[in-house]
Amino acid sequence: MVDLTSWDHAGSRLDLAWSDGRNDTLHAIWLRDNSPSPQARHANGQKLFDITELAEDVAIDAVSNGGGALHIRFAPDGHEAAFDLGWLRDHAAGHPKSSQRLWDASLSDAMPVHHHDAVMSDDAAKAAWLRDIRDLGFVLMKGVPTEQGTLISVAESFGYVRETNYGRYFEVRADPDPINLANTPMGLSCHTDNPYRNPVPGLQLLHCLVSENDGGESIVVDGFRAAALLREESPDDFAVLTRHKVPFRFASADTDLVARARMITLDDRGEVEEVRFNNRSIAAFDLPADIMPEFYRAYRAFARVLQRSDLEVGFKAGPGDLFIVDNQRVLHGRKAVGGSGRRHLQGCYADKDSLMSTLRVLERTA
Repeated sequence: MVDLTSWDHAGSRLDLAWSDGRNDTLHAIWLRDNSPSPQARHANGQKLFDITELAEDVAIDAVSNGGGALHIRFAPDGHEAAFDLGWLRDHAAGHPKSSQRLWDASLSDAMPVHHHDAVMSDDAAKAAWLRDIRDLGFVLMKGVPTEQGTLISVAESFGYVRETNYGRYFEVRADPDPINLANTPMGLSCHTDNPYRNPVPGLQLLHCLVSENDGGESIVVDGFRAAALLREESPDDFAVLTRHKVPFRFASADTDLVARARMITLDDRGEVEEVRFNNRSIAAFDLPADIMPEFYRAYRAFARVLQRSDLEVGFKAGPGDLFIVDNQRVLHGRKAVGGSGRRHLQGCYADKDSLMSTLRVLERTA
């Protein structure tokens, strides 16, 4: 257990020293803004004041430690608040360290597999399933009943279905007049789904109902791992793809969806937060003429990384198998479907915020 060993306040800041040697600095305005006092925060957790109501010269007037909390009196308004020491330590560290685990083809030997009945009946099993989705961006579930529409109940076990022009769920099987190449026997290179939407669906679920054919093996690739390799091996190409947006488009008789996005998007810390890659749905690039050659060079370089066999995890989904991919990270595809046997999958989309919410509640009540 880590204890607070000393503290020092000098008006606009508070310096904390912990027993493990860590030191933190917290500003008075941040502490006042995050006061847990009933005068500052409703029982439901929402703030009762606006930032403009706080004095611009907020300062720390007095500090004492007791009962597992740091008691602070502020000037000039005399407001008092007790900050839980554990809360202070967690939040003083800044942005939490990511739990993401990058992977390559070696994941085939340790593929995360969860079982439907356990996940649906046991909170600990459900939390483990959701953590794998969060950390790896890809999880296989087995033993899912093969009744049509069952994947909806799986999605609703952690959140809400993202309905699109394809409906609440959609069929993946050969169609004599397909509006999407997914409904042909063709092999599909690895891609993220629906890049022409804004926002793009955060999760995709695919549930195998029938698999009587040859081929059709599923392939998944960690787009964040591929982006990291591109950044390491070809930083100029990586920079080009993070700098320029390009259009993606899907058009049918009753739908025309267009979104401009970067193939690799970085967050405010320079870390990859989204990969959007779909060769079938890229529209004509609308970049300036002097940018076009270097963009195509970078686009080709990233595609080659994504096609490396040592990044691919392949598996043959059988009846009752359902897999989930983080559609902003993990690319999925399939080998060509052969033979005359039937192959029928159903798919749907969901958003990650509901999954993360469910996981936090499960971990909070564990």
